Amino acid sequence: MDPRENRAMELESGIAAFETKNFAHATKLLSPIAEEGNSDAMYRMAIMLQNGLGCLANEEKAFEYMRRAAENGLPLAMHALGFMYFEGECTEKNSDLCIEWFERAAAAGMMGSATTLGMIYEDGNIVQQDLKKAEEWYKKAGITKLENNDKII
Repeated sequence: MDPRENRAMELESGIAAFETKNFAHATKLLSPIAEEGNSDAMYRMAIMLQNGLGCLANEEKAFEYMRRAAENGLPLAMHALGFMYFEGECTEKNSDLCIEWFERAAAAGMMGSATTLGMIYEDGNIVQQDLKKAEEWYKKAGITKLENNDKII
């Protein structure tokens, strides 16, 4: 078997183990692939390292993997990195980088990021409240709000 085919099978098996919450096995399979720079492996390893799933928690390594996967263009990682900056998990809170990564994720099709940006601009907690921007982001996410009682429909 070609080494690339073997690596692809290990990646698929590692992702399947992750999805079925067999985190120790997922760590064993995905860790070396993440070290090689595979974005899908880095994203999942970041989640496991952040939360100590199947391995010892390591926030520094979790952040590094998530950042690299996001920089490589993985939309899920872009969204997750936005939340790391938003919540100050595995890194310092940074509203500018939070917004930047949510915007990049939304541009890559992550509607959850567009929704989050709508909420950020509506709430005005980490940026100045801007209801026009909030509505624009909600619209991009396919969400409209009723003017009378602000229920999302």
